[in-house]
Amino acid sequence: MESKNYHEDLSHIRTMMERSSRFISLSGLSGVVAGLAAIAGAVYVYFVFQKEGIDYFDGKRNVFGPSLVKQLVTIGIAILVVALLSGYIFTANKSKKKGLKIWDATTRRLLITFAIPLVTGGFFCLALLYHHLFVLIAPATLLFYGLALVSAERYTLTDIKYLGYCQIVLGLISLFFLGWGLLFWTIGFGALHIVYGLIMHKKYK
Repeated sequence: MESKNYHEDLSHIRTMMERSSRFISLSGLSGVVAGLAAIAGAVYVYFVFQKEGIDYFDGKRNVFGPSLVKQLVTIGIAILVVALLSGYIFTANKSKKKGLKIWDATTRRLLITFAIPLVTGGFFCLALLYHHLFVLIAPATLLFYGLALVSAERYTLTDIKYLGYCQIVLGLISLFFLGWGLLFWTIGFGALHIVYGLIMHKKYK
């Protein structure tokens, strides 16, 4: 009986320590919504290509002009906003159900750690835009996003690093298939987010 109580106390202490040092309210459903938004955006972009007379899957190396790239960036920003909003809503609801604060010292550390590689990547992509190196933007977004996820693992669910590793590997592979950024971007931000989100929802619901 004493042994059972001892293990229960240890489990309770471990849970309290985890709550104080890690942000554990990330919602898997937010990953699913972000992935669906990315796929919806990719489908919309495909039809934009069709309208511009571009057959994306004709087997040719696809290199786009500045005006079309600006339109693609706008679509990307819209997808990012949807993903962030859904992430906040689902995470806030999960935190409320668990009786946890969504904003505390751990959350701040998480956001700072996540933002450093992400903001760096954002400026890097702006430089690529400035120099008209458009084919490198999709690989760069995957790489820096993956690095941000791996970096953020220290302050949240450890599983997130595996999504980060997948994004990094996908970004590196896409560097050897320039011009097919939309396809790799759809896999990384779409399919991988959905798979990860469903796994996390089932594991931590």
